[in-house]
Amino acid sequence: MPKKKTVKSDIKEIFAANLKENRRKKGVTQEKLAETAEISLRYLAMLELGKSFPSGEVLEKIAKALDIHAFQLFYPLATLDGALLHLEKSIHTKIDMLVDATVKQAALKDTKTVNEPSIQEELLQLRQDIIQDINYAYYDKLQRSIVFNIENVVKMSVKQAVASELKNIIKK
Repeated sequence: MPKKKTVKSDIKEIFAANLKENRRKKGVTQEKLAETAEISLRYLAMLELGKSFPSGEVLEKIAKALDIHAFQLFYPLATLDGALLHLEKSIHTKIDMLVDATVKQAALKDTKTVNEPSIQEELLQLRQDIIQDINYAYYDKLQRSIVFNIENVVKMSVKQAVASELKNIIKK
């Protein structure tokens, strides 16, 4: 029996991708995150590569340093790869549903051929569902990216305003 293609869903890979993504979203370097989380830079690098896995205590330190909940580091949809994994699973499920419906329809008709217009309608519906899933996955990613960029612009503006105000105060 041929080996079924496995989808990457290893918890280490999900954790590593989410760790890197959340660190980048926060706008901190590996060095800064390692320092804040009180872990070594080498260990953090190994975590982001999926070569190591943290203890519960280290996981909590990292989550706190990133200002997120620890469970968010394991949520598969938090990254583009995770969103694509979810999309792929959704497509497989819908294809399986279509095949099952076709088999049931053939069994009900007690014939080896199935009504072709019915299959075409189901395929058209499947196509529309897949397009909707793809649009949703990328719309969600785009929306999160826009919010992230707006937050960064606001942070930079506030930092500049505070720095300018401090300079004025120091001059007086």
